[in-house]
Order: sequence, then structure tokens, then C-alpha cells
Amino acid sequence: MPHTHPRRDALRLGAFAGVALLAPALSAEASTAEASTSHFRHGVASGDPLPDRVVLWTRVTPTEDSAPGSGVGPTVAITYEVAKDAQFRQVVRRGGVTTGPDRDHTVKLDVGGLRPGCWYFYRFTFDGRHSPIGRTRTAPAHHADVDQLRFGVVSCSSWVAGHFAAYRHLAERGDLDAVVHLGDYLYEDYIGTQFRTHQPPGEVVSLTDYRIRHAQYKTDPDLQRLHATYPWIITWDDHEWADNAWSDGSPSHDETTEGTWAQRRAAAMRAYHEWMPVRLDGDRVYRRLRFGTLAELTMLDLRSYRSRQVDPGQVDDPGRTLTGPEQMAFLRDGLLNTDAQWKLIGNPVIFSPLLVPQVPQAAAVTQLVGTTINNDQWDGYPHDRDALIRLLAEHDVRDTVFLTGDVHSSWAFEVPVDEALYPLTEVVATELVVPSVTSDNIDELTGSPPRTTSLALEAALVGLNRHLKWVELDSHGYTVLDVRREHVRMNWYFLAERTDPNSAAALAKTVTVLSGTQRIG
Repeated sequence: MPHTHPRRDALRLGAFAGVALLAPALSAEASTAEASTSHFRHGVASGDPLPDRVVLWTRVTPTEDSAPGSGVGPTVAITYEVAKDAQFRQVVRRGGVTTGPDRDHTVKLDVGGLRPGCWYFYRFTFDGRHSPIGRTRTAPAHHADVDQLRFGVVSCSSWVAGHFAAYRHLAERGDLDAVVHLGDYLYEDYIGTQFRTHQPPGEVVSLTDYRIRHAQYKTDPDLQRLHATYPWIITWDDHEWADNAWSDGSPSHDETTEGTWAQRRAAAMRAYHEWMPVRLDGDRVYRRLRFGTLAELTMLDLRSYRSRQVDPGQVDDPGRTLTGPEQMAFLRDGLLNTDAQWKLIGNPVIFSPLLVPQVPQAAAVTQLVGTTINNDQWDGYPHDRDALIRLLAEHDVRDTVFLTGDVHSSWAFEVPVDEALYPLTEVVATELVVPSVTSDNIDELTGSPPRTTSLALEAALVGLNRHLKWVELDSHGYTVLDVRREHVRMNWYFLAERTDPNSAAALAKTVTVLSGTQRIG
């Protein structure tokens, strides 16, 4: 995620409409009525839907001393049920599992034997008490002729910077198939606007710290409600570990006072394994999920394998990598060999080339996207980006859309083969960048009222980067991605006030990519 603050150096689907509207109310009621006093204080969640299975998650507090990160408490037995109905009269899967302090009393199951493209309800039980009811949906069969998909897409949700009203608005919709989170689900530290207080206070470093921080996020009622309403598809960016992390370190990690990077990374990964509804292969989080023949979603990991960030003059070294060779091969294979129409790429940092204009207002934007070359994003790893662009061009890969987070602001790019020759050069993909849920944007960084000083900077950015079709630097919120045969359409919804848990949200922008064009309409 961007270096947004001083660190240590300065220091639907028609038939399901009724069910879709019922589940949010059920889960919200259960969460508010029971979460603070029951054994299931951190809610329930599901994720990574496949045609026949889905990951289910919860955390149990069997005794008052079994607090997150405490490392104490009994090993206990938990039962689970998956049903076709919210009253659990048609249970299709049930079973039991044990959990204890060795995994921070979390429960994560990969429940199979389900039918493709179906809604299910699930719950957990301990000591006669039920968890809140969750709702989830399996993916369509691999070769199903799917007409439409709809995803909520979000990124950069800082606890201390505001409330998660964006999650509430998504939970209140009845028309999503899943929620895609592009990274910075939580922050290990955040030096910026402080509206709510982190637990534990300060930066998290140890396994205990990371567990407590994960637990705090999952006490948020809007986050709980959205997790209980739809399956999530999530990848990590840097703040799940440490600011501007790379494979062997972070500029914000001090080994003289915080132990080795290997220890910290292992702690962050272990807590992530325990607390997130993500299907991991060992420590590998990059993966593909298919939704019939309409779309395939590849979620990238752009922290675990990347080379260290370097000065702009050194970025062209072909030995440097953002993805690592195995992940790049995985991405290439998916792009070349899928028969799904839309190739969606869950991409934590900006892919498109981006120049920052040298104007007075640019000082703040460089905190989000870097200077002339942003060495933390694909701009800092041009060898990997150029190889991927050549692949798309040489093999005439169509309908590739990068879905990007990280920069706390909203952008829409066309991705050219050669940006210097745009619009005369070939365009191989589009990139749609989502705003932050709460994390500071340009207006907070500059201290200016929203939609004042940012306007000149936005105009300068579009003027300097002709392949950039739209940018909005001030607003927080969420997006909804509508995928159909004829187009991909992204709707940006902006919050009225991120510090208000009851904030309204309004549609601010719609961008359409027509099938076969690689162009923003």
C-alpha cells in the first residue's frame, strides 16, 4: 500500500431475490443481539466459493480468559450446519471440529459436497449457543452459461480513520455474488487521521499483536454483517504485514528493536491464516476462481515474492520482479488457457504507467502514488509489466480487466502497449481502481476541503497521462462491478462522511468496458 504517512525515518439473480433480502436482516439481528455476550463475538464469514465447496469461518470465546491473542483457554468442540434455508430445516452438511489456543480459538473449514450456483445458510454451535447465521453462495459450474455476475469491490479499510459504512451499504444490497477485497483489510499501524483507537495500541509486531488486531476488526458490526451476507474473495497487500513490505523486509521494520523480519512475517501470516476466510495453499495466497464461462478471477499476491523497492534509476534491472517467476507463470497460464470470456485480475497495486505532474498540488499525491516513478507499484517493476503487456498483445488476449486497490482514490485507465504513443498504440486491457473504505485521501493529506485543491491536480493527471480516463482523489466508499457478456461496468459509490457509521452513499461514477474493445466507453 502507498507510503501515506511519515514512518520511522521521520519516524440476483432473480430466483434468489427473496433470499438475498432476508439474510442481511437475519445476520444483522443475530450480530447485534448476541455478538457482545455470546461465544461468537467475532461473527461468521465465508470465502473463496467454488462450484462444490466454500470456506466457512468463525471464532469462539469459550471462557472469558480465552481472549484473542491470550494463548490460553480450553480446547473445545464446535459443530457446524449448512442448510438450504435460514430456519435450518433442510440441512445438507453438518459436522464437528475442535479448536483451542493453538489457533487462537478460530475455526476454518472447507466444506464440500455442495451444489453449484446455490445460496446456503450456515451456523456454528458451542455449548448450546448458536453463532449468528451466515449466508453464502457457491460458484456456478465451470462450464455453466452465466449471464451476469455482480461483485462488491473494496480496499484499504483503516479502523482508526473512520467507520465501515461502506460495508453496511454493500450488506444491504441483495444482488451481489461475492465481495472482492484487494488488500489492506487491516492496518498493522496507521499514522494519519485518528478517529478510532487501535488495539493493541501502536504498531503490531508479534503473533499476539496480529491476533488482537485481526480480532478488533472483526468486532465491527458492519464488517461482521457484510461477512455474514456474502462470500468474500480476499488478497493481502502490505499492511497485513508492514508498510511497503517486500519479500525480505519492510522499510518500517527495525530488526534492532522488533526482531527478525522472518519472525514478523511468519507471525503475520499465521494470524492471517487463522482469522481470514481464505483458502490458502501453504503460504500461497495467489489463486483463481472461475464463474462459469463468463469470468475467471485471478487474485494476485504482490508482496511475498517482490524484490526490494529501489530508486527510479534502478527499476529497469531485468533481475528484479514484482510477482516472482512462479506466480507470473501462473498468471500467464490463466490468461492464455482459459475459455472464460472476462479475465479479471485482483491486483493490489496500480498496474498502469503513471506520471505525476510537477504542480504545487502534487506534493500530497506523491504520498499515495509516488513521484515520477512509483517504485512500490508496477511502475517500479517494468520488466514484469512489459512481459505481461507483450503477452496480452502477442496472443490477442481480450477482455482483461485489472481490479486495483491501494491508493485510496478512484481511477480508470486504458492499458496501452506504449503509453508514449497512446492513443495511436494498441490497448491490451483496462484498469479500474477502487477508493479506500476509510484510509486518508488527498483532501485529508492536504487539509483542504474536499473537491477544492484536488480538482486542478486531477485535471493535470489526466492531461499528462492520456490513457487515464478518469480520476477522483478525495472520496471514500466502495464499488460494484457488473459483469455481463456485452460489458463490464463499474459503479463507484462515495460516502458522505467516513466518520459517520450511518453515512449515506451515492452513485458518483459509472465506467463501462465493452466486450472485445479493451476501451473505456
